[in-house]
Amino acid sequence: MNEEMNGGGVGNEEEYVPEKIDYVFKVVVIGDSAVGKSQILSRFAKNEFCLDSKSTIGVEFQTRTVTIKTKVIKAQIWDTAGQERYRAVTSAYYRGALGSMLVYDISKRQSFDSLARWVEELRANADNSIVIMLVGNKADLVDQRAVPTEDAVEFAKEQGLYFAETSALSGDNVDKAFFKLLEEIYGVMCKKSLESANGKSNGAEHLTALKGSKIDVIAGSDFETSEMKNLSTCSC
Repeated sequence: MNEEMNGGGVGNEEEYVPEKIDYVFKVVVIGDSAVGKSQILSRFAKNEFCLDSKSTIGVEFQTRTVTIKTKVIKAQIWDTAGQERYRAVTSAYYRGALGSMLVYDISKRQSFDSLARWVEELRANADNSIVIMLVGNKADLVDQRAVPTEDAVEFAKEQGLYFAETSALSGDNVDKAFFKLLEEIYGVMCKKSLESANGKSNGAEHLTALKGSKIDVIAGSDFETSEMKNLSTCSC
């Protein structure tokens, strides 16, 4: 898994544009307003963080091209506004999404309590094989934590989601979370191709297989994970 291009460029490095893109993966970043969705996207795509960032109006997307298992993959990441009045606008953007970052703020309990509604909306509008990464952002606000990590792990386990805590401010775990999501999307694509080649149905059986998967916990340095290691299917 190697990065081939950073969508916005970092430092003085020249932007590398590969000759061939093997796949384009559409990813939607969703969650309540002011949880840091745009900042996570900006950190991943351009390695930037803007302290005076304002609420996103409407929908925008950024891209970053990476290499996963020798394949060049262009991640097209859509930033969907979390404010209630924009939900009717952004619902159309779920269609065609292969993955989703479901973001909450670890210092705002309400943003965590809204997750079930976001999952319901996502699954109502997206393909049933969509890969979902639950992200507890602002992990740097240790003293203001309102959502215990254990609560998020339990929710992810119940919903069949992957889970990570990140800090868009410091950059901790942001790349790991996105790369894990893209790797899992690639895995789903490969499985579908194999099933298609073998003439097997990838409908209900595939959905059942996804729901039965254990969650992967992407461990950060700011929280204890010893009690959650038995939930992880691999070390991240």
